[in-house]
Amino acid sequence: MMTAEQIVASHKANVETLFGLTAKAFAGVEKMVELNLNAAKAALDESAHNTQAALSAKDAQELLAMQAALLQPLAEKTAAYSRHLYDIATGTSGEFTKAMEAQSAAAQKQFAALVESTAANAPAGSEQAVAMMKGAVSAANSAFESVQKAVKQASDMAESNITAMTQNATASAKTSSKKR
Repeated sequence: MMTAEQIVASHKANVETLFGLTAKAFAGVEKMVELNLNAAKAALDESAHNTQAALSAKDAQELLAMQAALLQPLAEKTAAYSRHLYDIATGTSGEFTKAMEAQSAAAQKQFAALVESTAANAPAGSEQAVAMMKGAVSAANSAFESVQKAVKQASDMAESNITAMTQNATASAKTSSKKR
């Protein structure tokens, strides 16, 4: 059984984890707001510049050339924005994952200690039930580790896909702007 001090320590650790995760969530939101403000400011500045350039065009041919010249930088900036947004999201998510893995490991350790304590204090003749309980705990831990590995693989694959999409979008914009 857990003592009052252990319960208080456990609750204190949980509260510290909660506040830590809350701070990380706010930091992620803050980065996203900063990214969006910077992107909006840059878009406004570029829009004003491009409007002035379009108004000073001498003929339709020059206007079309200007429009074609804007396509590639726009695609590159969009890809960079998406990548930065993805990096913020995965960074924040990674912090949550680390915290949850640490909490899970601590909970598994406590549960294993509880099982060992129960096994040590079990009445004679209950060895088979204790062995079954230990087997179930071991199987649950293995299943949890398998799920963690699968999530990691899916996350790695998603990151590879994002990188490939970014590269394809940029290359496509370059090809399209060269054709004009």
